[in-house]
Amino acid sequence: MFYGSDILKHEVFLSFHHQDDCYRQQFERQFSNEFDPVFVNRSVQDGDIDPNYKTDAIRREIRENYISDSSVTIVLIGQNTWQRKHVDWEIGYSLTTSNLNTRSGLIGILLPSYSPHYDPYFYPNCAQRPTENNSCIYYTPCNIPPRLYDNVQSGYAKIYSYPTSYCELRKWIHEAFQRRGSGLHHNSRNYFVNNRNGSHW
Repeated sequence: MFYGSDILKHEVFLSFHHQDDCYRQQFERQFSNEFDPVFVNRSVQDGDIDPNYKTDAIRREIRENYISDSSVTIVLIGQNTWQRKHVDWEIGYSLTTSNLNTRSGLIGILLPSYSPHYDPYFYPNCAQRPTENNSCIYYTPCNIPPRLYDNVQSGYAKIYSYPTSYCELRKWIHEAFQRRGSGLHHNSRNYFVNNRNGSHW
């Protein structure tokens, strides 16, 4: 299949840890000019939602006012992204079909701030994913968002190293969009109640 400039453009929701906001800004600067209007940065910013809201109200706000306009969610994965409850919720609601939105495609992109967790207990489980040029990317399941990892395991989502070109990223986004109807999505985990700590889940 040809993935040239005539490929259908998709609106994208970026999910990220605010600790990695500099990388998020770099990502948008690098790719949004070519992609415009692919990037619809509706991510939840600090202070956007009243922390005194009940959990259900916060989740509804995320789903209805931040994710509903997008068709693909990109999770920008830094070292501590997996810890954030909002990232977990954003992934979960991206995988949910409601009267306001359809299920989104899902991919993860490893940021320069990410590194595998090399504890000897986890190292044998380090996932190796071949890329198109037969190189490999490495990550440990225990320090990427668990809901994202479930969907990598099921075949619904994929994780990539940082893209080298807008054509490459456009291809990944379009393929994620096409997987939306595959029935491979997995969203059975309980949602995070609080942010988590530590180096792995």
